[in-house]
Amino acid sequence: MIPLPLSTIAEITGGALHGPPDVMVSGPVVIDSRAVEPGALFAALKGDRVDGHDFVSAARAAGAVAVLAQRTVDDGPAVVVADVKEALGRLARGVLERLPDVTVVAVTGSAGKTSTKDFIGQVAGRAGPTVFPPGSFNNELGLPLTVLRADASTRHLVLEMGARGIGHIAYLTGIARPGVGVVLNVGTAHVGEFGSRENIARAKGEMVEAVPPGGAAVLNADDDLVAAMASRTEAEVVTFGRSPDATVRAEGESLDDLGRARFTLVTPEGSAPVALRLHGAHAVPNALAAAAALRATGMALSDIATGLSEAGPVSRWRMEVTERADGVTVVNDAYNANPDSMRAALDVLAHMARGRRAYAVLGEMGELGALSTAEHAKIGEHAARSGVAGLVVVGANAAAMADGARRVRSWTGECVQVDDVGAAVTAVGGRLAPPDVVLVKASRIAGLERVAEALLLEDAR
Repeated sequence: MIPLPLSTIAEITGGALHGPPDVMVSGPVVIDSRAVEPGALFAALKGDRVDGHDFVSAARAAGAVAVLAQRTVDDGPAVVVADVKEALGRLARGVLERLPDVTVVAVTGSAGKTSTKDFIGQVAGRAGPTVFPPGSFNNELGLPLTVLRADASTRHLVLEMGARGIGHIAYLTGIARPGVGVVLNVGTAHVGEFGSRENIARAKGEMVEAVPPGGAAVLNADDDLVAAMASRTEAEVVTFGRSPDATVRAEGESLDDLGRARFTLVTPEGSAPVALRLHGAHAVPNALAAAAALRATGMALSDIATGLSEAGPVSRWRMEVTERADGVTVVNDAYNANPDSMRAALDVLAHMARGRRAYAVLGEMGELGALSTAEHAKIGEHAARSGVAGLVVVGANAAAMADGARRVRSWTGECVQVDDVGAAVTAVGGRLAPPDVVLVKASRIAGLERVAEALLLEDAR
C-alpha cells in the first residue's frame, strides 16, 4: 500500500482517530496477525468463530503500527469504524484514487475467472509491475485486500470479481472501477442462489456497466447472454471466442498428448502462434479473453502470444497434472466445480487417457438449487460416455452421478459410491495401476484435494 498517515486513513474510512494523527502506515494491510510486517495496518475483523480484536496485541508486537477496528482494545494508535469490512472497501477505493497511473482489469463469469485472471496477471507483468491476487480473492473482503497491495510503482491491477447475488459486482466495481472489464460466460454455477441464468447474466453485466467511456468491455462472442451485454455499456466492446466474428479468436486448435492446447491467436493487428502450458481445451477461451483484455491495455500481439505461451499454473488445485514415479497420472482439479467445468475436466481426462485406463473421483457440485439432482445425473452420464474405467462418487449430495452413469447401458466401467474422502482414497487407490490416469474434482466444500494429495503421498512411500 502507498504510505498514508493515520489521519488520512481515518478520513477515507470515516472512522474515529485514536492516537497521533501522524503515525505513518507504510506496510501492508493484513487481517491475520501472523502476516503482520513492520509498518502494517492490522484490520481486526470479527468473524463467526474468530474475533480479530483478540489478536491486536500480537499484531502490534509483530510490528503493526496501527489497527482498524470496531472498538478500542488498548491505548495504541487505531481507527475505529462501524464495520471493518466496509471500511476496507472505502480504504481500497481511496488508495486507488491516489494511483492515477494504474490500469484496472477486472474479470467475472460463471467459470474460468481465476485461470483468466492468472493469465492476464502473468502476461501484464511483462509490461510493468502488476498486482493480482492468489487463488480466488474475489469477494467484498478479498478484493479490497488485493487493491491495497498496489503502490506507486503498480501499472496493472488485475482483479477477479464474484457474485452471490444481484448488486455484488456493482459493489466491487464501486471499490475498483475497471478500465477493462471482462465477462467470460453465464453458466449454471450458483443458479441455486440466483434462480435462473438470466438473473446470473443480470448480475455479471454489472461489470460492463461500470466500465467508463474510453475503457473496454471484453465479451464472449460465443455466449449469447454475454454478447447481449454490449447494449449495457458505453465503453468500446471487444469480443473474443471461437466465432469467426470475434475481435480476438483462435484458429487451428489442437491438443498435445497431455491435453495442452495449441492455436493461432488472430486479432485485427495480425496473428501469432500460442502453445499453452495449461491443460484442456477449455483453457482456450480463457486465454482468448486474456488476450483481448491485454490488447485493450495496449500490449503488442507478439508480447501477448509469448506471454500466454509462457504462463503457467498459479492458483492451486486447478488441473494440476502430476505423474507419479510408478507411471500413474493424477489430475487434481478439486478447487471448485460446476456442470460446465466438470464436463470440460472429464473431456481432458478422456483425451489424456487415450490408450490408458481413466478413473474419475467426483464429488458434489454446490449451489445448483432445484437443478442439483438432474445436473449431477448428467455429469454421471457424461463420465460414462467419456469411457472412464471407474467412477468413484463421493458424498450423498453427489449420489445422482452414480444413477446417471448406470443409465448409460453401453458403459462397461465400474461405479462405486462412498461417503467420504477416506473411503474415496481406499476405493480408487486399490484400483489404480500404471499407467492409469485419475481425475479428482468437486466443489470446494467437498475437500477432494485431500484425495489427490493422498494418491500422491502413496507414490512417496
